Amino acid sequence: MNGEDAESNLSKPTCSPAELKTLFLFEHLNDDQLEELCQEGHVEIIEPGPVFAEGDPATCFYVMIEGSLVMSKLSGGEDLVISRTSQRGVYAGAWQAYLRERVPQVYPSSMRVTATSRFFVLDADLFANIISEWFPMALHLLEGLFIGFANTKQIVDQRERLLALGSLSAGLTHELNNPAAAAVRATSALRDRVGHMRQKLAMIAGGKLDRTSMAMLVELQNEAVELVAKAPKLTAMEASDREDELGDWFDDHDIRGGWDLAPTFVQAGLDVPWLEKVSATVEAPDMLEGAVRWLNYTVETELLMNEIADSTTRVSTLVGAAKQYSQMDRAPYQTIDVRELLDSTLVMLGRKIGDGITVVKEYDPAVPPIPAYAAELNQVWTNLIDNAVQAMDGAGTLTVRTFLDHEQVRIEIGDTGPGVPDAIKSRIFEPFFTTKPVGEGTGLGLDISWRIIVKKHQGDLTVESVPGNTRFIVRLPLESERQEDR
Repeated sequence: MNGEDAESNLSKPTCSPAELKTLFLFEHLNDDQLEELCQEGHVEIIEPGPVFAEGDPATCFYVMIEGSLVMSKLSGGEDLVISRTSQRGVYAGAWQAYLRERVPQVYPSSMRVTATSRFFVLDADLFANIISEWFPMALHLLEGLFIGFANTKQIVDQRERLLALGSLSAGLTHELNNPAAAAVRATSALRDRVGHMRQKLAMIAGGKLDRTSMAMLVELQNEAVELVAKAPKLTAMEASDREDELGDWFDDHDIRGGWDLAPTFVQAGLDVPWLEKVSATVEAPDMLEGAVRWLNYTVETELLMNEIADSTTRVSTLVGAAKQYSQMDRAPYQTIDVRELLDSTLVMLGRKIGDGITVVKEYDPAVPPIPAYAAELNQVWTNLIDNAVQAMDGAGTLTVRTFLDHEQVRIEIGDTGPGVPDAIKSRIFEPFFTTKPVGEGTGLGLDISWRIIVKKHQGDLTVESVPGNTRFIVRLPLESERQEDR
């Protein structure tokens, strides 16, 4: 087609069956079908500019006869160009109309033309009817392929979630069992210590202590309780040295089993000068051991109560984190604090993270609450943190960072592992792509994460990686229109 012919065609938006047959999409249609296309559709000249936008109702199917177009998709709030072409016959628009109500009938991307262009345009409903009438077998095959793939993807997605939930449940059970068992042991020991303390108190009260000495001893008991609350954290060497000092003091004062008493007093922050005050209070030497043991039971009781309080607080924290993580009894779409979701995920993954990995949290207090699907964001954090932990193989630094990035919240999950090789960096978000051994990964974790962030939240998920510094970067809009599940 020469320049004069093109100019003539552009000025006459008429539909020619012969011209349609030159387009690869229609080249195998018969004359009657080509004629019907021209009757049902029309040729339209479109000037440079936008034609349709992603997410708008899909009303037309476009086939380019001549011209130039650009296709784009939203990513991180910006249009990302996915295709730029001048090829005759390329099509766009309502190409999923034949699926009718089975899928949302919206434009999956945006299109604009960059030069005056000529298109064959067909109404979406007419396009669907023609496909149904002309190609019934092909239509059933396409429907089966599309619906089957969607169902398969849903089942695999659910399995991925269940695997993650099973792993988290096992970890949570272990985490809950430890403090619960500690509280049970401490409660049993506390009952025993209280019984012994009552016996010692009766012995002291029936001994040679006068009222003044008894009052001073009770005062020392209260002082011991206060010192337990303020007890310093000692290194193993410091604790050993202090135990030796107290053991010698007990030996010098003929207190039997002093070496068994010393660790408790050291843990409570009690030292030799404080024991000298006890000795000065109890003037009768034969009463000193009873007084020391009574005070020992007091200290043990306080330490055991602290252990019970710590254990039950830990259980409460874990249950709270589990509720925050699962978003139990909460609306799927809500205004959330990203930092709370990250914290609950870190708690849930605490056992998997282990002691060999240092967790660094850098949260910007200026980050405001944002509207989001909280439970699904927790799934994203789980996938990213789990990948980071596996990359570090039990040793390294996990960095979780949040801050404002223009009109978005930026969340970074960083690790000090070997990094993502450049050869596969462009493929890691593809479905079923995995570098893990067979049976250890489905290759869907990052794909699911990408769809949750990009499709459901209109955000962005990218990776920056060099050996020793890999960061998965999530960007979420501060404000977002609620999207239906896709």
